Amino acid sequence: MPIYFDHAATTPMRPEARAAYVDALGLVGNPSSIHSQGQEAKRLLEESREVVAASLGAEPIEVIFTSGGTESINLGVKGLYWARQTSSPRPVILAPGGEHHATVDAIEWLVRHEGARVVWLPVDEVGRLAPAVLAAALSEHGASVALVTVLWGNNEVGTIQPIASLVAVARSHGVPVHVDAVAAYGYVPLDFATVGADALSVSAHKIGGPVGIGALVLARRSQVEPLIHGGNQQRVRSGTQDVAGAVAFAAAADAVIRELAPGPVASAAAPEGRGVAALSYPAHLAALRDRLIAGVRAAVPGAVLRGDATSEGRLPGNAHFTFPGAQGDSLLFLLDMAGFSVSTGSACQAGVPEVSHVLTAMGIPDDEALGALRFTLGHGTTEAEVDALVAALPAAYASAARAGLATRDVTSPAR
Repeated sequence: MPIYFDHAATTPMRPEARAAYVDALGLVGNPSSIHSQGQEAKRLLEESREVVAASLGAEPIEVIFTSGGTESINLGVKGLYWARQTSSPRPVILAPGGEHHATVDAIEWLVRHEGARVVWLPVDEVGRLAPAVLAAALSEHGASVALVTVLWGNNEVGTIQPIASLVAVARSHGVPVHVDAVAAYGYVPLDFATVGADALSVSAHKIGGPVGIGALVLARRSQVEPLIHGGNQQRVRSGTQDVAGAVAFAAAADAVIRELAPGPVASAAAPEGRGVAALSYPAHLAALRDRLIAGVRAAVPGAVLRGDATSEGRLPGNAHFTFPGAQGDSLLFLLDMAGFSVSTGSACQAGVPEVSHVLTAMGIPDDEALGALRFTLGHGTTEAEVDALVAALPAAYASAARAGLATRDVTSPAR
């Protein structure tokens, strides 16, 4: 069976989430119905909302269940934008380069259809937005700014943004902030109330819950215009709510609460799944990540770690490298044949390699960015698996380097 190193794409469902999901699927009743079965469904739904809220440092009323991270981001970005147009035109959206495509595409849709104007803010060589850069942009564009949106932790290179500082800068200018915390959820403590953002997006399947449910955390004080209409089941989202999904989401969120706590944690976070770990789950995962980073550097000395190289500035399960002279896609397929599931972390159009927009925003030349490969660790990752991956890398890299970079012209021939 292949060894999985692509937890940033999706992580396997936790056994407790899977069990809760199956049990809840047997429940009959719409949580909006007033009969006893409907009210039992509502009880389970609201108890689940409380657990998810606790995992995010939010109030239950602030948690809006959605179909996943993409919908949450769209509701946060588009909803805040539309709500900000009610009193006067505010066309400007501020966002750092290298945001997730759910954010990028939502913004570009607003540009095409709603007359928005996006200002892509420069990031440094590790992909971080400086609060001073945001402050300068807010001062420059003034009352024209509708919102700021920013990733908490970059899904490709793992760099963690100074979220509290960025939110404080935006709020000092009276501008609302949406935070994409999909990649950070479960790996760093998220305290919505303390950070002070207006909206924050997460997804259940990134923490071991099911695919198809996520949440937008919307502050009590904040307003968004809904994307979906009909029923008003939640504050700003209509539609029959997924009770089974919420119950499974809560089971995964409850595990997050326990795993992020300091001190000893349950055995699920311990190496090989046995005993009691001396570290929190993120600290244990960071130790495995650092073992992998050291191993890759030793196995392929020319490999370059991208993103923040410090432990505290990087998501604990992320190790992103560029390999000189080799195509990332070639490495991916060679490692897949060797039994390892990894990712390039970049888009691919019709099989044609495409440079990651994240690496481009960081100023990395195209010929280097084409050699990108992302390894992401999660529940069940062991030292033995890390060592096996490191051992397989030299042969894979040698073959990929012999093949070289894709330089063919992919434009259509003249007819």
